[in-house]
Amino acid sequence: MSFKKILIMIAVSFLLSPAYLAAEAPGKERYYSLFTEANDAFRKANSAADDTSREKLYDKSILAFEKIISEGRIQNAKLYYNLANAYLLKGDVGRAILNYRRAEKVDNTNPDIKKNLAFARGRRIDKVPVKAEKRVLRTLFFWHYDFSLKTKFLLSCIFFAIVCISLTVMVWFGRRASMTVTVVICGILMLCLFGSVVVETRTNSALVCGVITVDEVIARQGDGQNYPASFKEPLHEGTEFDLLEQRGGWLHIKLTDDSQAWITKSSAELI
Repeated sequence: MSFKKILIMIAVSFLLSPAYLAAEAPGKERYYSLFTEANDAFRKANSAADDTSREKLYDKSILAFEKIISEGRIQNAKLYYNLANAYLLKGDVGRAILNYRRAEKVDNTNPDIKKNLAFARGRRIDKVPVKAEKRVLRTLFFWHYDFSLKTKFLLSCIFFAIVCISLTVMVWFGRRASMTVTVVICGILMLCLFGSVVVETRTNSALVCGVITVDEVIARQGDGQNYPASFKEPLHEGTEFDLLEQRGGWLHIKLTDDSQAWITKSSAELI
């Protein structure tokens, strides 16, 4: 795919306003300056005539965005999104996916984040399938996986309010079939959505995910270089995993097909 097509697919839009940085971050003038620097470098990179200049400008943009995030301790979905765009256009698929995932963790309702994450995933080498059981669960319980935590909580509150109003009407005016059906349906929906909120909250608090960020790494059957390889081929940048355990300089990981392996800690970053 050509460079111009990648630019179109990414639909780069630096939506984070300078006013946000000025309001939220200490040393606001410094972070406003870094934000402006990152934007300028990114725009110049998009129109650079040669690859060397383009890469240097993307590096400059990335460095400025990372300073805003790390030094200012600003965890904002749009900042992560902008940083991921810069990494993707530079050709660093691993860190692009990493930062799209971080952006999605903060705001999983933004369609641009989802679209660009899917595009970045399509460019990685490893095609690890999702287990059939997980695909079925995602289809049957789509509302649990596709709705944001905020949306599910809001909907559960709305259904709870409808149940309360319906019960009040039934007390005052007597039981009617339509009201009974409304109470039952809304009650079931409320319980499902609220249960989903509880499950997702507990899962997110316990689950740690990560992304491989080096070109390739040999996954092993134990936490040492002497252990045999877990797979015939190494794992490549952009491959996502759930963290099971950390031991020394090693990570025990589980891939989307539920296969497990150990990789060096330096070969990946956690979300």
